[in-house]
Amino acid sequence: MPIPRPDGFLATPAASKSPGLLVLHAWWGLNENIKTLCRRLAAEGYVVFAPDLYHGRTASTIEDARTLCNQLDEARAKADVAGAVAFLSERADVTGPGLGVVCLSLGVYFALALSVEDPDRVRAVVVFYGTGGGDFTRSKASYLGHFAQVDEFEPEQAVRGLEESLLAAGRPVTFHSYEGTGHWFFEPDRVDAYHEGAAKLAWARTVAFLREELPR
Repeated sequence: MPIPRPDGFLATPAASKSPGLLVLHAWWGLNENIKTLCRRLAAEGYVVFAPDLYHGRTASTIEDARTLCNQLDEARAKADVAGAVAFLSERADVTGPGLGVVCLSLGVYFALALSVEDPDRVRAVVVFYGTGGGDFTRSKASYLGHFAQVDEFEPEQAVRGLEESLLAAGRPVTFHSYEGTGHWFFEPDRVDAYHEGAAKLAWARTVAFLREELPR
């Protein structure tokens, strides 16, 4: 029996057999920006699903986003992510290298945990300006990170700490820092932070990384 579709957004490519990508949203929630990102990734040849960790709620201001983030039930969110992986696995070609995860800010925490908790399925992780700690020795994934030059939410020490933890676990890691950027530089709806040049470069690097790690 097919797994019921969880709360979230699904974008599919033209090809019938395609690798799967999980997209984990920032603290704004599953907004139109995340849906557009899913469509762009699907156009590159991936089956893409973004679970809605806020279940219908979104925020446009930092204050409202912080409120939603603080109200998030971590156990339920992790269950939502696991359910999304199961749903996506039914619809994507996972006989090859496995699934990829593209995560922004808040979503990074859950993506890093998933790469350790489900190592046989998660093989590529793309991080946008988010960090986290932990033991990554169980992971089988490769990691690509995009970070702002100046970020009040993710200081350089936290970025270096994550990089060192991944390297210590023997994982392939490539982190990039983008000059003249701050947090949310990849999100065009954040007009006060969006940096077109950095966003285009991060996108090109992401597509190249995914093609290498999750060949279609």
